[in-house]
Amino acid sequence: MAANMYRVGDYVYFENSSSNPYLVRRIEELNKTANGNVEAKVVCLFRRRDISSSLNSLADSNAREFEEESKQPGVSEQQRHQLKHRELFLSRQFESLPATHIRGKCSVTLLNETDILSQYLEKEDCFFYSLVFDPVQKTLLADQGEIRVGCKYQAEIPDRLAEGESDNRNQQKMEMKVWDPDNPLTDRQIDQFLVVARAVGTFARALDCSSSIRQPSLHMSAAAASRDITLFHAMDTLQRNGYDLAKAMSTLVPQGGPVLCRDEMEEWSASEAMLFEEALEKYGKDFNDIRQDFLPWKSLASIVQFYYMWKTTDRYIQQKRLKAAEADSKLKQVYIPTYTKPNPNQIISVGSKPGMNGAGFQKGLTCESCHTTQSAQWYAWGPPNMQCRLCASCWIYWKKYGGLKTPTQLEGAARGTTEPHSRGHLSRPEAQSLSPYTTSANRAKLLAKNRQTFLLQTTKLTRLARRMCRDLLQPRRAARRPYAPINANAIKAECSIRLPKAAKTPLKIHPLVRLPLATIVKDLVAQAPLKPKTPRGTKTPINRNQLTQNRGLGGIMVKRAYETMAGAGVPFSANGRPLASGIRSSSQPAAKRQKLNPADAPNPVVFVATKDTRALRKALTHLEMRRAARRPNLPLKVKPPLIAVRPPVPLSAPAHPASTNEPIVLED
Repeated sequence: MAANMYRVGDYVYFENSSSNPYLVRRIEELNKTANGNVEAKVVCLFRRRDISSSLNSLADSNAREFEEESKQPGVSEQQRHQLKHRELFLSRQFESLPATHIRGKCSVTLLNETDILSQYLEKEDCFFYSLVFDPVQKTLLADQGEIRVGCKYQAEIPDRLAEGESDNRNQQKMEMKVWDPDNPLTDRQIDQFLVVARAVGTFARALDCSSSIRQPSLHMSAAAASRDITLFHAMDTLQRNGYDLAKAMSTLVPQGGPVLCRDEMEEWSASEAMLFEEALEKYGKDFNDIRQDFLPWKSLASIVQFYYMWKTTDRYIQQKRLKAAEADSKLKQVYIPTYTKPNPNQIISVGSKPGMNGAGFQKGLTCESCHTTQSAQWYAWGPPNMQCRLCASCWIYWKKYGGLKTPTQLEGAARGTTEPHSRGHLSRPEAQSLSPYTTSANRAKLLAKNRQTFLLQTTKLTRLARRMCRDLLQPRRAARRPYAPINANAIKAECSIRLPKAAKTPLKIHPLVRLPLATIVKDLVAQAPLKPKTPRGTKTPINRNQLTQNRGLGGIMVKRAYETMAGAGVPFSANGRPLASGIRSSSQPAAKRQKLNPADAPNPVVFVATKDTRALRKALTHLEMRRAARRPNLPLKVKPPLIAVRPPVPLSAPAHPASTNEPIVLED
C-alpha cells in the first residue's frame, strides 16, 4: 500500500513510451482535472542520453575533476559505464503528466564530496546529480545549492599574537568595530538615547514631503522610524562619538535639520512591491531571475534586503495563509495501482505466429547486454531489422537506467582509430569531392548529399564465424544479395558450439599465389605510363575534342570495351560509341546534347549507352547477363548483330591525363 502511494516531493518513474526508458521526475503538485483524472505537475530531470555529445564531454570533465578532488577509489570500466546511467541533470523545466503513467519511486540526491560513487551502484533506484541543465540555452551549470564540505572550504585561523607583539596586518582590510559591549554607558542610558533617535526620525519624516505621502498618518511615520535602520544609526552614532551622549545628540540633529534614515521598505514604491510579489510567485527565491525579468533597475543587494524585510510585514503573513488554504484544497497524495498490462515489446514464445508483440524472432539469439541464452521472458530492443533482444533483468535495467549493463556498438562504443589520410571512412559524395576532376562549384553539391558515415568493425569471433560456419553464412550468396539481413547472433552461437571441436582439427587454408612486385609494377606501367606530377594549384584544361585523350580508365576496373564483346577490331571509346561518331565538332548542332549533373553521377566518369550497346544486351541470354554482372572485369564473347561498321580511324599513342579540377562529361 505504501509503495503505491505517491506524495508531493517524491521522485518517480514516468513511462511515455513502451520501448524508451522511464522518465525521472519530481512531483510538485497533484491536481484533479474536471473529468476526474489526476495530473501531476513535475520537475524534469534529464539523463546523459537526453543531452548533446558536447555537453556529455563537459559532464565527463566535471566527473574527472570530482574524482580527483574527492579522491574516489578506483572503479572498473563496467562500473564507470553504469555510473553514467545513475547521473541525472536537474532543470527548471516543469510539465504536467497523467498520474496513471507513474511506474514506481526512485531516490535522487545531490552529489557530495563525501559520497563514494560506487555506493550508488549497490542501491536500486538510486540516482545523483551535480549539474543543472537548461533545455532552452543548452547549457550545463553547477547547482547553486552545492554543499561546501571539505578541507578547502575551512577557515584558516592565524596564530595567536604573543603579549607585546604588534599586529602587522593591514587594518584597512580587516573588519571594523561598530559596537563595544564594555562601554561606560548603562543600559538605561542607551535605551533613553534610542527613544530620542526614534523621535528624531519621526520628526524628520514629518518634514520630508515624500515621506508624508507614503506615511500620511503619525502612527505610520512612528512605525517607520522604529525600524532597525534607525536603531543601527543611533548605535553607530554612539560608537563614533566615544559613547558621549552630548556629542551623539548634536550628531543626530545637525545644523541643517534632523537626519532621516530609510531602509529598502521605505525606498520601494507600492508598484515595485507588487512586481516583487509577482516575481516571487513565479521564480521563488531565485533573486537573479527576479532582477533580470522584473526589477532590472534594482540591485541584487537591494532585492535581498527587501525580501527579508517584506517577510516581517502583514502582507507576507496574509499570502502565507492563502497558500496554506490553497494547499489544503489540493491533493497531497495519490494511490496508483501496480501496472500489470503486457509490454508491446514483449516477445511471445519462439515459434509462435509472427505478428504482434515481437513474435517471429529467430532461434539462437542472445541477450544484447549480458549475452545469456536463457530467460523467462524476452523483449525486443533496438531497430526492428536488427532483431536484437534483452532478457528480463536487462530489460528492467534498460527501462530504469536508460542503458545496458555493458557497452555495445549500438550504444556508441568507442571505435578504432583510422588513418588521418585514408579515404576508406568517407562516403561516396565526400570521396568524389576530393577528386581532382571535381570543380569547387560541384563539390558543394556533392557534399550536400552527404550521409552518415557507416563503419563496420568486426571482432575476432565474427572473423572466426565466417570460416567455421560457411555453410550457414553462404558468403557467395550473401554477396549477391547484400540487402538481405543476416542473423549474425545465430551464426555466432553456432560458431561457439563448433569451436571446441574445430580447435582439434586446424582449418584448411588455401595458399594464395601472389605475383612478384616487379611483375605488378610492369603491368601498372604498361596500363598507365607515369607522368611528372603537375604543380599544385595549376589547372590543366581538357580538350574534349582531342582524339588521343585517355579518360583515365586504364588503371581502374572499367566496363568491357565494345571490341571485346563483339570480337571486331573497331576501337570504341569508354562510353561504348565509336570514336568517329562520338566526337562532336563545333559546326554540329547541339540540339540533342545531354546535360549530365555531376552531383547525380555515382563516379566521375559517366557511361552512356548507345543503340549498338543496347542491341548487344538483347543478344545476351539471361544466364550470360547474370554472369557478366557478377564479374564485370572479365571479357565477354558474344556474337555481334549484323551492323555496318565504319573503317577504323588511326589513333595516336594514349596520353596519361593531367590532374584537373573540372569533371569529365562524355557528350552524346
